[in-house]
Amino acid sequence: MNPRIEALEKMLGGPRDSALLRFSLGNEYLKAGDAAKAGDCFHAAVARDPAYSAAWKALGKALAEAGDQTGALAAYEKGIAVAEARGDIQAAKEMSVFARRIRKALED
Repeated sequence: MNPRIEALEKMLGGPRDSALLRFSLGNEYLKAGDAAKAGDCFHAAVARDPAYSAAWKALGKALAEAGDQTGALAAYEKGIAVAEARGDIQAAKEMSVFARRIRKALED
């Protein structure tokens, strides 16, 4: 197993368990090619901090890579609302582009 993933997983459930830890673990799973596990981690990150716009964006990406286009679109739409509310304009723009691509693909 990936040593970074192992180290992060050891921290789960402990005093350092947080949205950031779950986000970091999700990113490691994405790099390792496990989009489903990454999605679980990003879901946990936004459950802990619903205003974490980067985690919403990553959740959308993980769900899209796992083949869940509808779920990815929903994550991006929620992420856009969160990012706009926080003034994170760049993240909102990026997620808007990804959401638009998914909508177009779903229409075809």
